[in-house]
Amino acid sequence: MIKNYFIIAWRNLLKQRMYSVIKIGGFALSIAACLLIALYIKDELSYDKNWAHADRIYRITSEFNNEGKIETGVDWPAPMAKALREDFPEVEKAGRFMDAPLFYRAGSNQVRPADVKQNTFEKGFSYTDQDMLDILQVPMVHGDRAHALAEPKTMVISKSKADKYFPNQNPVGKIMILNNDTKNPYKIGGVMQDFPTTSHIDYDFLLTMTGHQFWDGEQTTWMASNYPTYVLLKPGADPIQFQNNLKLIITKYYLPALKAEGIKDAEAIVKNGKLFAQPITGVHLYSSGIDDRLDKGDIKLVWLFGAVAVFILIIACINFINLSTAKSANRAKEVGLRKVVGSDRFSLVKQFLTESLLFSVLSFILGLLIAALLLPYFNTLAGKSLTTPWTAWWLLPAMIAAAIIIGVVAGLYPSFYLSSFKPISVLKGQVSRGSKNSLLRNGLVVFQFTASIVLIIGTLVIYNQTHYLLNRKVGFDKDQVLLVQGTNTLDDKMETFKNELLKSSEIKSVSVSDYLPVSGTKRDGNTFYKEGKTTEGIGLFTQKWTVDYDYLETMGIRIAEGRYFSKDMPDSAAVVINKSMMKKLGLENPIGQRIENGWQKFTVIGVMDDFNFESMKQNVTPLCLVLGKFNSSIVSVKIGGADTKNVISFIGSVWKSFSPDQPFRYTFLDESFANMYADVQRTGRIFTSFAVLAIIIACLGLFALSAFMAEQRTKEIGIRKVLGASVNSITAMLSKDFLKLIIIAMVIASPIAWWAMVKWLQDFAYRIPVGWGFFAVAGSAALFIALFTVSFQAIKAAIANPVKSLRNE
Repeated sequence: MIKNYFIIAWRNLLKQRMYSVIKIGGFALSIAACLLIALYIKDELSYDKNWAHADRIYRITSEFNNEGKIETGVDWPAPMAKALREDFPEVEKAGRFMDAPLFYRAGSNQVRPADVKQNTFEKGFSYTDQDMLDILQVPMVHGDRAHALAEPKTMVISKSKADKYFPNQNPVGKIMILNNDTKNPYKIGGVMQDFPTTSHIDYDFLLTMTGHQFWDGEQTTWMASNYPTYVLLKPGADPIQFQNNLKLIITKYYLPALKAEGIKDAEAIVKNGKLFAQPITGVHLYSSGIDDRLDKGDIKLVWLFGAVAVFILIIACINFINLSTAKSANRAKEVGLRKVVGSDRFSLVKQFLTESLLFSVLSFILGLLIAALLLPYFNTLAGKSLTTPWTAWWLLPAMIAAAIIIGVVAGLYPSFYLSSFKPISVLKGQVSRGSKNSLLRNGLVVFQFTASIVLIIGTLVIYNQTHYLLNRKVGFDKDQVLLVQGTNTLDDKMETFKNELLKSSEIKSVSVSDYLPVSGTKRDGNTFYKEGKTTEGIGLFTQKWTVDYDYLETMGIRIAEGRYFSKDMPDSAAVVINKSMMKKLGLENPIGQRIENGWQKFTVIGVMDDFNFESMKQNVTPLCLVLGKFNSSIVSVKIGGADTKNVISFIGSVWKSFSPDQPFRYTFLDESFANMYADVQRTGRIFTSFAVLAIIIACLGLFALSAFMAEQRTKEIGIRKVLGASVNSITAMLSKDFLKLIIIAMVIASPIAWWAMVKWLQDFAYRIPVGWGFFAVAGSAALFIALFTVSFQAIKAAIANPVKSLRNE
């Protein structure tokens, strides 16, 4: 009997080719989209779950209420890990990472084996405790994990880097030189397996903290916070109780440290601070409000893309239901005859469900192939390296189960609807008339286009927000600024290199500084006070950037009041502040006023306009510039002429004369600025792709429905034409009912899309308003697409020869 069901199902599929192609094609496209999104979600949810003791590893985070503003962070004083080990019996191990580019060798370096002259630029450097290797149970390829970082001036490198620099060798004991600093070589203490791509911990070079300090007393002070700190709890330890006990850190260490500094309100200040133990498995998706400098995901995006996948699948299921019920008249005679010869309703339901399952299975096979073909494109969109898990044990069972579930869900209503026909009604022709109109079918069309319009509005808002971020005036000139990378190896030749560049008439100015208004460059957070007020209150957290005389000219930053640094003035203790710092520090007449950060005092000589030096998800924060000379890894070059190619060639030739053993590397400031919003651009591209897909699937269904409706009204159209109806009037008659449904969908979709986009935009301090224009454009687009889809069939029916239609009837 089952075989008979499938034979009949196959015959019906071939008999109605257009409708079958639309059913299977729409299903396959939606299944492909769902599979791609499922791979994305699986990848996002798998972050940091691969560590051996992932369920017992926690990152310590902070929250501080600064006069009503909640500030979060993950950086702790150097002795924090030791305090956690000694004062909390539930802690098995505690360790630290430190990858802030502010500190020499952290972040990125020019590297080479000791017996090689050529430098290679590498990222992924972090100072690390020996305990971190044990906490994470880092798999080792060479060397002993228990002692890999136990000695001073040692490092652990990843397998991929070991293969790159020491192919087919065991590099343990080999020497690496960083930034041509031959006085401080590093010995390789071990080779680890590459960190998994699904981890927020992603380093290739781990530099030991053993015997290292960045300044005298740095490893014992509680007044400088630079280390993300992790703990491994003992088996059976209660993480909630551990988190509650963390307040001991405040009372035992922070409070005495503040009092020792003479802070009068120390006890009131510490009451505003809280410590939390964040599971390592939650770092990637649940840290959107935490300032940790990580390239992380967001659980809201995971839910959003999951919802998009569900909506697309529902749209395809609606197509199936609509077409199955709309074509009911064509199956009515079959149902009537089957019932007359003794078939019961349950047998008919099984027959129609078999057809639905056949469509579903064929759609899944095609959808899986489409997903595999589109995966490289999707990886580009999402910034991922996903692969189709062909060899995974769960793939085939999951696909079979999903095909059955979706086939049954999509076919359940049509099966019961079609099997409910009464033979006598069929013989009287009442089913044919009833199939022309269906409240449920109209409701499903409305749902389809509601979802599609929401996606269109979302796409428009995300695109315009991205355009706004990339083109808004940010307070500095990011165009035509070339950044020469890796200049810290020039040492005392830096000034000569700068002067050589300035010999070109195409170069307007050159600045030497690692502190740039784009992410990924140096930051130096300090707490500033008015002179003599260091013991009063908590001070103002401010970025302190060390720059040279040409920084403002190169970056195009405007001085609003006072002056900038001058070689003709004694400015070694001078400072230029931004307007935000001036306002928040309460400096009404700032020029000439004195400020300090606890160990240095400065005289304010100028106030510059605010400029966005971090992501525009946050407001401009206090910033000050101080004059200094240091070995910067970046030299910024302002290009004045239009012949950029020749200028780059000139800079490259100068670089080669100064550093023949190091490749010339450069980027442009505007490219680095755009990279700050790569996640927003990725979201926009993904939304656009799925919005287009949703519209295509919805229009496939609308196209088939309009074709069927025109077919059902063939006789009516023929009579109207004989009586003198025009093509336009017949087209309008066939189109208006569908257009009414699209207008209803617009009304429903608009408030939903407005709410969703307003929520999304809340993450940005600088954002566009969600105005009526978005809804007008989205609605007009949906109307135009629907009208184009329906009109094709309507015009085809309207221009048909009425003689043929009436003769056929």
